[in-house]
Amino acid sequence: MSKFRCILSAFAFIMLMSGFSAPSYKIARLKYAGGGDWYGDRTALTNLIKFCNENLKTNFDADDDVVEVGSASLFNYPFVFMTGHGNVIFSDQEARNLRKYLTSGGFLHIDDNYGLDKFIRPQMKKVFPELEFVELPLNHPIYHQKYSFPNGLPKVHEHDGTRAQGFGLIYKGRLVCFYDYECDLGNGWEDYGTYAGDTQETRLKALKMGANMIQYVFTQ
Repeated sequence: MSKFRCILSAFAFIMLMSGFSAPSYKIARLKYAGGGDWYGDRTALTNLIKFCNENLKTNFDADDDVVEVGSASLFNYPFVFMTGHGNVIFSDQEARNLRKYLTSGGFLHIDDNYGLDKFIRPQMKKVFPELEFVELPLNHPIYHQKYSFPNGLPKVHEHDGTRAQGFGLIYKGRLVCFYDYECDLGNGWEDYGTYAGDTQETRLKALKMGANMIQYVFTQ
């Protein structure tokens, strides 16, 4: 087991033991080149962190960080969030670094903020040439942690009116990347009122699904 995975296992153990405080970790947002708005959903992660700390009893730092794809600092974060609408470019070095991070125990959540799909798929192919995104079945554990989503991802924003889908990259039997498509989870985590027409019910579903991801990553 890698050092990174040992750290995650220790974290999971502490989470499950009453009377002990979990160590503090930070969640990071992935900064990438290409001109896409990697900085979108500005309030999403702080709200997800707050929700998880209150409902999963995690002890994440209240503020998220920003980390670049090719940085050695990437390995400081067990969970990294990526979002945007537009172009994404990974250099060869960045693709190698991201692959090493993911195969060493890291986890990437890609949130299609509408329009990301055609850009992110070829870039993740640079990272894992041998893998394809597969749609996760409705009985996958990521949908059945503290909160149950028997129908899969909640639909946050309509966009093209198609169903929300959860895709994954699975490396040697482990889910290393979760990609929500036509769902817009990140928008659902933002401050209530950020988007006209949003409801508290939809926002709560999005936060619960985000908490499921966090719980899955730290206990798988």
